[in-house]
Amino acid sequence: MDRSALKTRAREVIATSNPRVITVGLVYLVITVVLSALGSRVMSVNISESEAMNYMRYAADGNYEYALKYLETMQPPTAAYAINALLLLVSGVVGAGFTLFLLNTVRNRQPCFGNLLDGFGFWWKIILLNLLQGLLIGLWSLLLIVPGLIAYYRYSQAIYIFLDDPTKSPIQCLRESKAMMTGHKQELFTLDLSLLGWYLLSTLPYIGYAAQVWTVPYTSMVKTLYYEKLLGSNVWSYTPDYPI
Repeated sequence: MDRSALKTRAREVIATSNPRVITVGLVYLVITVVLSALGSRVMSVNISESEAMNYMRYAADGNYEYALKYLETMQPPTAAYAINALLLLVSGVVGAGFTLFLLNTVRNRQPCFGNLLDGFGFWWKIILLNLLQGLLIGLWSLLLIVPGLIAYYRYSQAIYIFLDDPTKSPIQCLRESKAMMTGHKQELFTLDLSLLGWYLLSTLPYIGYAAQVWTVPYTSMVKTLYYEKLLGSNVWSYTPDYPI
């Protein structure tokens, strides 16, 4: 697979898409940032200066057991963990909606901003798929990094397969992804390496958020086109459905 041509094609689709992939990507990023901020707020603990001083005093005096108990009283309540988990799950469903938008863009299936919310029509399957995928990758990661990395690429196409046919079960999508990626895991790993600079740029303090306005739509589009290539589709046939 020609990585350079694939990335060039991704930029072409982004430049000619309607609605603009960058604009929809920006809306997606705003939603995820808001959800993340809400999660951080829910999980935050307001500690007064006197409470912090008391904890430090207990620790300095060697009363570690009491210091730990004192620290436990300042932890977020159980409900906060539940709300934060719910916000993470909602973010995953919106992420699936953005992937669906990219698939519709590439396939000329009248993509729209509403695609971001289409995942809520089968939200429980998306959540279950994400949980199962994370569990499998986590279990393989217990055997060291390489098995976990292999598992990550083995199941990397599961969400695309599901969005292509939501009637499929999460287990079936994972199995089909495993079959689809046979002989292609190293290929996708190499593609990711070629995008590493963009990934790292997104993690930089302050400018990372601004960089994501481009990096998230761009890298996501490359991955979407890669899936299309795995299906044997002609990714060079895209033209907008309506005037730009």
